[in-house]
Amino acid sequence: MEKTYYDPADLKKFGKITDWNKELGDTFFEYYGKVFEEGSLTAREKSLIALAVSHTIQCPYCIDAYTGDGLKRGITKEEMMEAVHVAAAIRSGATLVHGVQMMNKYDKLSM
Repeated sequence: MEKTYYDPADLKKFGKITDWNKELGDTFFEYYGKVFEEGSLTAREKSLIALAVSHTIQCPYCIDAYTGDGLKRGITKEEMMEAVHVAAAIRSGATLVHGVQMMNKYDKLSM
């Protein structure tokens, strides 16, 4: 197997970020844990959102983590793929709506 920058084994080392700054690392993990507690949204819903966002920000570690988490929570492959398509639609829409900025600038400069 070809060696790449991304090493799936590094996901298991995530907790080690506290080694170099315990206060900030602990604060982050406390916040992270609170965010994913049951609230107005279920843990299952939050996992699906996290999976979609993971694809949008293109984080392979997050994709691995929330694919596994989703499976544990009973999220189906169809639900996962639909969430990825929602993320893709929002991402592409955001790209395209910036075309209005280009159009406005073009119109201003070409007058």
